[in-house]
Amino acid sequence: MEFITDIAMTIVAQLQKPTLAFLIGGMVLAALGSRLEVPEPVYKLIVLLLLMKVGLSAGMAVREADLISLAVPALGAVAAGIVIVLLGRFVLLRQRGVTEMDGMATAGLFGAVSASTLAAGMAMLDAEGIAYEGFIGALYPFMDVAALLTAIVLARMSAERKMVASGGADGTATVTMSGSGGGLNGDLVRDILVDTLKSPAISALLLGLGLGLLARPDAVYESFYEPLFRGLLSLLMLVMGMEAWSRLSDMRKVAHVYVVYGLTAPIIHGLIGFGFGLLAHHLTGFSAGGVVLLAVMASSSSDISGPPTLRAALPEANPSSYVGTSTGLGTPVAILSIPLWIAMAERFIGS
Repeated sequence: MEFITDIAMTIVAQLQKPTLAFLIGGMVLAALGSRLEVPEPVYKLIVLLLLMKVGLSAGMAVREADLISLAVPALGAVAAGIVIVLLGRFVLLRQRGVTEMDGMATAGLFGAVSASTLAAGMAMLDAEGIAYEGFIGALYPFMDVAALLTAIVLARMSAERKMVASGGADGTATVTMSGSGGGLNGDLVRDILVDTLKSPAISALLLGLGLGLLARPDAVYESFYEPLFRGLLSLLMLVMGMEAWSRLSDMRKVAHVYVVYGLTAPIIHGLIGFGFGLLAHHLTGFSAGGVVLLAVMASSSSDISGPPTLRAALPEANPSSYVGTSTGLGTPVAILSIPLWIAMAERFIGS
């Protein structure tokens, strides 16, 4: 009972802080019919600067990081991304009315990572004075790419099997996969990986990571990116709050299972990430803050890199299913659940 009370008090305290306050403020404005909007080019610039900041800080930290300390949580991030997609596939494809492509696209999006949710988690830990490894941002692409690759490859494999099974009278079928150049093979997996790495979010993050690792961007980081970070994040939360409210109407177009999934999956996925983080903590001394952020990444669903990647790779999937579920329900739940992971870390690990 005391544990539940502590979590409730932590959540109430976090609701009053800028990160969540701006998210809720955006939702309230949208609910009241406000015409306030942030121009799309400005939004893209905000996202670019946030990802560059996360990548630069991760790259500079990796320069000094112990490879073993980095490798174990990185493997945990990969494993979490794959497990989340497989779990989503198992749950969603058993529900009536959920198509193979819609289910896999939704599972892939929820297995991938929201950079803005990760940034929100970092901001909350900074506000609480909870330390975490500087290379945490480098774990983002490990989970993101693993989840998207798993979802896309499984969806295409399933589609190919169904096309072969429903072949002509002679028992044969010609399988042509869009953008794959033929059946499922090494070239297809390579193409999927290349497309994912070329997505704007992953490209910006990897650029920042590379510059932080190979160059010496400390001065521009401290004078430009770091001072702007919290202000830009507050604007991003405002935009996401308004978008989350507007997309709630999309849920009327899809099966009710997506509503249940969007509300419950972030918590379950966060527990998976927390479990892998706790394992890394016992193996390598991974910090409590690092465990929290691994849970945050697992609970989040991609709002930047995932949708365009899935739209290009799985054009048959209905965007209102996976984007509406993710942005309209998954992202707010993931952000609101961050205090839960902080409270659990304090309970099981200590600050």
